[in-house]
Amino acid sequence: MTKADLIHALADRTGLSRPEAAIVVESIVAVLEEALQRGELVQIVGFGRFTVRQKQARMGWNLQTGEPMTIRSRKVVTFKPSGILRDLVNRGGG
Repeated sequence: MTKADLIHALADRTGLSRPEAAIVVESIVAVLEEALQRGELVQIVGFGRFTVRQKQARMGWNLQTGEPMTIRSRKVVTFKPSGILRDLVNRGGG
């Protein structure tokens, strides 16, 4: 599902026009991005939680040359689905 698909589905479910649904989706995404940039936990009950985690620097290899190299530390966004979402996914369509 793409952002455009999400906008279309939201418009169909709510009766909003597509431009109004686009504003809602873009606003939600912006709020989530801003919270994650601040390092905040984003928890949506019944869906899951997004967290920002710091990964430490580590040794790796250049796959083209085989030479060792240092992979810099960085922040990563992780998602943990709620039990409800996990159950829905496991029950449906598989």
